[in-house]
Amino acid sequence: MDPTAQAFLAAVLGALVSGGAMFAWYLSDRQQRQYVAPEEPQVPDGVAAVLSVLRSSAVVVDESDVVLKASAPAYAMGFVRGTSLLSEELGNLIRKVRRDGQIRETELIVPRAAGVPRHVTARVAPLGSRLVLALVEDRTRERQVDAVRRDFVANVSHELKTPIGAIRLLAEAVQDASDDPEAVYRFASRMLTESDRLSRLILQIIELSRLQGDEPIDSPTPVSIDEIVAAAVDGSNMNATAKDISIIAEGDEGLKVLGSEKQVSAAVANLVANAVAYSEPNSRVVVTRKRVGSSIEISVIDQGIGIPEAEVDRIFERFYRVDPARHRSTGGTGLGLSIVKHVAATHGGDVRVWSVEGQGSTFTLSLPQHPDHHEARPLIRLAPLASDPDSPGRRAESQEKSP
Repeated sequence: MDPTAQAFLAAVLGALVSGGAMFAWYLSDRQQRQYVAPEEPQVPDGVAAVLSVLRSSAVVVDESDVVLKASAPAYAMGFVRGTSLLSEELGNLIRKVRRDGQIRETELIVPRAAGVPRHVTARVAPLGSRLVLALVEDRTRERQVDAVRRDFVANVSHELKTPIGAIRLLAEAVQDASDDPEAVYRFASRMLTESDRLSRLILQIIELSRLQGDEPIDSPTPVSIDEIVAAAVDGSNMNATAKDISIIAEGDEGLKVLGSEKQVSAAVANLVANAVAYSEPNSRVVVTRKRVGSSIEISVIDQGIGIPEAEVDRIFERFYRVDPARHRSTGGTGLGLSIVKHVAATHGGDVRVWSVEGQGSTFTLSLPQHPDHHEARPLIRLAPLASDPDSPGRRAESQEKSP
């Protein structure tokens, strides 16, 4: 074969090789362009819509524990940050469900930087073949209510045990002293005192239980504050006289609130009775009422033992006593201020306290005024307040004069 033919054949072979290489590159590039990446797990549209309106915490995670979808409460409660699941306990439960596909439920205690730990229940279930759904319900409030109920039952049992035990002992004493008329009379008088205390306790428990139901007032009526204060002062007058305590009523006349006369009477009567019980002999208790904006404020000011600063936040708890010995001697139940608090809440008002240990206390019950009440008329003061400018009475007077 001549050199020209050889050169031509080499050129043709080179062209074929080059063309084959180009064709192979073209096919490879085309296959790469047509390659579809593996499909990432997606949350079904229906599930995503449901999660967006759930009040409970809901989290959907994939096989790598990456959070694909979470409801707003899940972020607010601190279970999710970005696409990461923060709770290790919940993560372990999710992995168990992923392994065997079994629905699981458990209770978790989630610590918080501030406040009591959060008690939650978690229900975890598989969602399809690759996803897992976790629903978390906050049960902290329910646990607190249960604890309060248990404490209430325990406290009631303890409080009922005291007068019942006393009555039993007195009854045995009466039997043993049956031939001594004076002893029988003395023991019988004590039995009457204990039975009266038991009756007051039961009535206050019933009243407090009814108020805690948060039921609206059946038939709210205009309530005259003048009559409420007069009845409260009259009800505590005997105990005050025995201790040489003056109860002074002052303030504006003609004030009215809309609500339950029975409940408001109980609240004010408890405040006045407490003031008398905790005041020293030869002192005074001042009851004032005035209109402040759209509210009526009834303040009970005493010159008693006062409340330690550390205990001020607890005085509205049921059965809590600042001075247990004095409550025992006066037959107190420890429920009076709890009733005041619930009456204020039922009527849309509030109750405040100012107190300094050794100087006295001022309790202020604020209730919305009756919308049709007439302009209040100043009330002539029944007796002068103490000359000491720092006394509770002087404080009330300066507060009334201040704008």
